[in-house]
Amino acid sequence: MVIMTLEKVPKSLRGELTRWLLEISAGVFVGHVSARVRDLLWEKCVTRKRTGRVFQAWNTNNEQHFQMRIAGSLKRRVVSHEGLQLIEEIKEDLTPAQVKRIMKEE
Repeated sequence: MVIMTLEKVPKSLRGELTRWLLEISAGVFVGHVSARVRDLLWEKCVTRKRTGRVFQAWNTNNEQHFQMRIAGSLKRRVVSHEGLQLIEEIKEDLTPAQVKRIMKEE
């Protein structure tokens, strides 16, 4: 089983993905393909995403029973922690004005 989500990518890329996977919601694709096809779809999406984001998860034989990867996201990334894959959210640094406003609210 493969799950892919595409955000802010060209419509032609989404259309091309429907040749291999079923689009169950806007930008959310699922299906069952070989590892080779999965990797080729990933490469195609990463090279054609422009400024968009691509996420892919697939079942595998590990502790979590799945593996995942992300491309194009500036705010999230996949990290490994003691053998588990987790999504790390990258927080932006606050400007001095934002810090001042937060301190006033408390």
